[in-house]
Amino acid sequence: MIFSSKLIEDAVQEFSRLPGIGKKTALRMVLQLLKMDAGEVDEFTRAVSRMRHDIRFCKHCHNISDTDVCVICVNPGRNRSQVCVVENIRDVIAIESTQQYSGLYHVLGGILSPLDGVGPEQLQITTLCDRVKNESVTELIMALSPTIEGDTTVYYIARQVKDLPVSITTIARGIAFGGELEYTDEMTLARSIAKRLPIENYVNVK
Repeated sequence: MIFSSKLIEDAVQEFSRLPGIGKKTALRMVLQLLKMDAGEVDEFTRAVSRMRHDIRFCKHCHNISDTDVCVICVNPGRNRSQVCVVENIRDVIAIESTQQYSGLYHVLGGILSPLDGVGPEQLQITTLCDRVKNESVTELIMALSPTIEGDTTVYYIARQVKDLPVSITTIARGIAFGGELEYTDEMTLARSIAKRLPIENYVNVK
């Protein structure tokens, strides 16, 4: 792709670094910015810059937040006895979009994958166990993608809390094995949460 402007070329290069954005799509975005008022473009870039520099992670659940504690954790209307364990913040957004879950969350920051060098130390598993020990949590809902790595993570966490007074359930397998939670349609995801099953249906944690 040949450009008559180095400024345009550099902007296209930066946009194309985003996942799913090719050079042609990046070019359309850049040309659209050229059509916009300079003030609007300035506000666009300021918003992106503020997001990147000022975003925080909730000290309780590790979800993204504008403050030290996210809006979900401080919401008095949430069921504090339920904690939905998810892989990443995209899964929180997907489940919240169903409007069928009213408990809290815990974002692991990934799933166990020894081949990729991801062990328990790289995930927020210790803080999850601490929440079960120190808070009024009676149920952990394992909402991890139904993959081998996801099931391994569920098994590991179940082993860590097996002596604590908490029940462990997992989302029903309306989601195909090997599927990614964030790409599941809202209705299927809502049903999977509503019809969650005891963890013993899938793994033996004794």
